[in-house]
Amino acid sequence: MGRYYNGDIEGKFWVGVQSSGDADFFGSEGYAQSLNYHFDKDDHLESIEQGVAECKKKLGKWKIKLDEYFKKNDGYNDTMLWEQLGLNKSKGRRMLQWYARLDLGEQILECVKKNGSCSFDAEI
Repeated sequence: MGRYYNGDIEGKFWVGVQSSGDADFFGSEGYAQSLNYHFDKDDHLESIEQGVAECKKKLGKWKIKLDEYFKKNDGYNDTMLWEQLGLNKSKGRRMLQWYARLDLGEQILECVKKNGSCSFDAEI
């Protein structure tokens, strides 16, 4: 069973890797029984761009490796991923968290640039 977010952007949080509140990282805080997010160009664009840049910095060379892995694979299990990428479990889990966060941040950024704002609800 997964947790989803929907509104101006839609997607599914990574099970066991990504919290429902991960969008807090980009400068807006969720609230209520589900986490409700609203980002707008004037108040949040800079923090979203900074967050996306930080994700890319944390991922470093692993972003390209993870991009290539997920182009070829629809899913993963720890053994498969760690063996193919040469990551230990601890480092692999951290890289997946940053990778999932980057995906969310890029969706938020694209939505804000296109529409001037972005709102969505995240299941807890």
